[in-house]
Amino acid sequence: MKRKGTGPDGLVIVDKPEGITSHGVVAKLRWLAGTRKVGHAGTLDPMATGVLVIGVERATRLLGHLMLTAKTYEATVRLGQTTITDDREGEVTASVAADGVTRAAVDAEVAKLTGEIMQVPSKVSAIKIDGKRSYARVREGEDFELAARPTTVHAFTVHGTRADVAEDGTPVLDLDVTVECSSGTYIRALARDLGAALGVGGHLTALRRTRVGPYAVESARTLEQLEEKLEVLPIAEAAAAAFPRWDVDAEQARLLANGVRLDAPGLGAAGPVAVFDPDGRFLALIEESGGKAKPVAVFVG
Repeated sequence: MKRKGTGPDGLVIVDKPEGITSHGVVAKLRWLAGTRKVGHAGTLDPMATGVLVIGVERATRLLGHLMLTAKTYEATVRLGQTTITDDREGEVTASVAADGVTRAAVDAEVAKLTGEIMQVPSKVSAIKIDGKRSYARVREGEDFELAARPTTVHAFTVHGTRADVAEDGTPVLDLDVTVECSSGTYIRALARDLGAALGVGGHLTALRRTRVGPYAVESARTLEQLEEKLEVLPIAEAAAAAFPRWDVDAEQARLLANGVRLDAPGLGAAGPVAVFDPDGRFLALIEESGGKAKPVAVFVG
């Protein structure tokens, strides 16, 4: 039975459990909120857990802009085995003993994967090639290559290493890491590339996203908690947390609602700016262009 919505339109910060797709979480939130107008920002694989930002009603229009924000992950990289999916869910395609890999060698290669880098996404990603998802092509046995694309790894920190033995008897080395990166960075690809650079192969065995922009896992809610009480971050609070803020007067608010481009000298923001009226009502996302406020998304009128 469909429930009625229990809160205003806005964002729901979900602590996604393992074993469910991002689309599965969206379907659950559609039922909880009593609306089909629900979307998510930044897909998490079924294996991954942690912060998944869900937009409800008008807040779905924020999601494409939220995807530009930085993200933080905690992960475990296993050196010594390569898999077809670059994570533990895929078939092992090669095994090379990693017991000779030193911490100094790990740190040297991690440093090369930090900063502005070119990264080839995992083939089981959701990237579209000629309108078809890459992972679908893999499932159908196609042989293809993905082009490298620029991304930024702000920090790649190794907290510890643990020697282990894989099921096939291969000595492996597990690394517990934290990665702070731009949107569009594939942590599985970092694991793959780190293992390749060390000559032993690598893949991801655990992944937890702990932050998307200003939204941290500490403020996220599990699906069980949301079933008890649907907590929606109102759209004005969500915008204020995620974007630089510009407070306009009543006349400017009226003009903006009527589609007039306001003078916006010196806002200095590289991306969208959230505009608020004197009553604190969220009006629009704008970008400064030639000294004018160019609307990106208007939420009034």
